[in-house]
Amino acid sequence: MARSIITVTMWMLPALPTMSWFAVHGYYRVTRGGAVPPASGPELIVANHTNSLLDVAFVVVASRRRVRFMAKAPLFTYPGLGWLVKAVGSVPVYRRQDDPKLVAQNLDVFRDVYHAVARGDAVGIFPEGIAHSASGLQPLKTGAARIALGAAAELGGRAFPIVPIGMVFRDRRAFRSSARVVVGEACAWDDLASRGASDREAVRELTRRIAASMRAVTLNLHAWQDEQLVRMAELVWRAERGGEPGAEAELSRLAATTDALARLRLGDDGSWRQVARQVRAHERILGRLGLTPAALRARMDAGSAAAWLARRLPMILMTPIAALGLVLFWIPRALADVIGTRASVKEGEDSVPTFRVMYGGVIFLVWFLLLAAAAGALWGALAAVVTFVALPLLGLGALAIGDSRRFVWQSVRQYFALRRHPERVEALRRRQGEIARHLDELLSEAGS
Repeated sequence: MARSIITVTMWMLPALPTMSWFAVHGYYRVTRGGAVPPASGPELIVANHTNSLLDVAFVVVASRRRVRFMAKAPLFTYPGLGWLVKAVGSVPVYRRQDDPKLVAQNLDVFRDVYHAVARGDAVGIFPEGIAHSASGLQPLKTGAARIALGAAAELGGRAFPIVPIGMVFRDRRAFRSSARVVVGEACAWDDLASRGASDREAVRELTRRIAASMRAVTLNLHAWQDEQLVRMAELVWRAERGGEPGAEAELSRLAATTDALARLRLGDDGSWRQVARQVRAHERILGRLGLTPAALRARMDAGSAAAWLARRLPMILMTPIAALGLVLFWIPRALADVIGTRASVKEGEDSVPTFRVMYGGVIFLVWFLLLAAAAGALWGALAAVVTFVALPLLGLGALAIGDSRRFVWQSVRQYFALRRHPERVEALRRRQGEIARHLDELLSEAGS
């Protein structure tokens, strides 16, 4: 059974990159950064797993190629979802907690995966073994290391890229929230490649290296309560000290701040508590004024504001397109939210975006067909075709304009807040500078 799933049901695999792009960009505001992954050839992709099946879409988008995934066996028979899991060429993994009698089939599954990687396929796996909502990377299973060593044996003991991909979400459930995906440098394991999957010590060591490479591209918090503190500290430090833009640089700063906080907590010095209180108080005040650390440092004279507004005027003028999209797509979006949320109850909170996107795809397709049929009834077949093609483009355009419009109006509010409270703003700037100096000291202390 395992072999038939692997070799036969792959008819949607060629469409997976396109489907994944629409899925992640339609729901989130996505930023990608990091290394350039291999465009072809054998590759094992290892990623964290905090957002159910949408993690698959993010990995495909970041990889920029077709990827086949290891997936727990129950997904292949899950109502309404199993057909898709099979159709994109997923490989079943039989877990003891699902059905102990089927675990022996993993021997055949792993042999097939060895062959797939050795012949040049990209295979993706989530080595934590479960989708979770924990605040950090969970202990890895050994499957990824065994697959790599088994495939290397088929390649004559030659290593191939094991590429870590990390995903960090601002608010996984929220529509149009930000998502960061970072591709890490390939794991170094040439010295282990010839030892084979039966070498337990090689499996343990490679698992350790894979975990280290994944920690470099993921945010590993002590607890979720630290998330806002760490993010605000990074924003303050970046506003005051500068910093490279992009998802990879931001994640690196967040990781350094998280690591410093964890180290300082282990000591007896309570200085980190004082800085934490300062950061949180600063965040509350900025929030009441509608400001951010970066806005606090921005030039807000009339000339700078006018030039800034002029650059964004075209996007403001296109606001009617966003309004049209809101009206046309309100019904299918509301249906996708309601139906997707209800369908996710069995799988839990982590799967809410997955089911919203999955059911939303079907609902929007039906909606496009209905509107195209209406246009065809009124103006003919050509109008129907044009309508069906134009509606997805209108939807994507409306999302982009809506995101930009929100940013513009937020910035306009910040401008007036800075102009209306100059003395208070100046005091906040001094306080932010002091917080940045304290953060410098703590980061230095944690690193020493």
